[in-house]
Amino acid sequence: MAKIDNILLKSKFRGCLLGSLIGDCFGAPFEGDVMTGGGKVILQKYFDKLEGANFKGPIKQYTDDTAMTKCIVKSLTDKPAVDFKFMARLFVKEYFSDPRRGYGKNVVDVFSKLRANKFEDIFKPAEEQFSGMGSFGNGGAMRVAPLALYFHDNYQAMIRAVSDATRITHTHKNAINGAILQSMAVQQCLRLDPSEKVDTHKFVNNLIDKMRIIEVEDEGLDTEFLAPYKEKLVDVQKLLDSANDDTDEIVRILGNDIFALHSVPTAIFCFLRAQLPIPRITTDNKLRRSIQYAISLGGDTDTIASMAGSMAGAFLGDDYINKHLLRHCEGHKEMSEMADNLFAVTEDVDSA
Repeated sequence: MAKIDNILLKSKFRGCLLGSLIGDCFGAPFEGDVMTGGGKVILQKYFDKLEGANFKGPIKQYTDDTAMTKCIVKSLTDKPAVDFKFMARLFVKEYFSDPRRGYGKNVVDVFSKLRANKFEDIFKPAEEQFSGMGSFGNGGAMRVAPLALYFHDNYQAMIRAVSDATRITHTHKNAINGAILQSMAVQQCLRLDPSEKVDTHKFVNNLIDKMRIIEVEDEGLDTEFLAPYKEKLVDVQKLLDSANDDTDEIVRILGNDIFALHSVPTAIFCFLRAQLPIPRITTDNKLRRSIQYAISLGGDTDTIASMAGSMAGAFLGDDYINKHLLRHCEGHKEMSEMADNLFAVTEDVDSA
């Protein structure tokens, strides 16, 4: 599409961050579940109830996914030049002020070392993990949507920023490249016209072409495949072409766990598959369908749903978000304000 007008772009900023929040909040209660047919029926009723105008259920709490996403937004709005040491300080401050958000032990170890060494080298603690290999989890990918928004018209700067923002906690190539792939997908969604049908072939092929360039730089490293993300994206395309909705088969091929390689391509698949109706998911809202479908695959439901939700929101904008659904999410008003603040500083950078 042509250059996005500012009204739509601002809506897409909100949609992206709110979609990420919704996926996190609604996915968290199902984390680790293996979804059966009965579980999917329960999930459908769960969403239907939450969308009801008169339903007064408890507020759904967000997890470390959103807590760290908010830190990145704050780092970008408070220091638009992108200060990674400041970002690391925000991560650590957020954890120690509110540690019960589901942070993984390895990330907590990194935060403790960062605080102990007074942020002298913000990448060293993460580099030392797993015998120097670094973590290959999805903790970087789950939080990088704000960087895709901030650098929405500067692809190379986004790649560099996402890499460094991820390296604060995750230094394995698969973790970094997974975060890069997630940011690419969000950036691509920003450029789509929400009134038009998504060309899934074009969407995936664009990502394959970009990941081919990213992963060719990894030649010679001891990775499971030479280009693991390119291979996963090929699998995404095959599953979309086959219209295969066998959950067990999708999980077997793409994965649904905490590894970036087994969750970022899955989130992309969920967003793209949700562009068309899905059996056992009764809704015309593509954002809800993306998130509900991601949760229905089980496993690391909060993170995969959050990543899929950020893509769907970046594509559709906040006008497509059901306001009854949104009001059940902790911090939704704050997140909307943070999206507006991020958009404002992005405008300032663009006009500088």
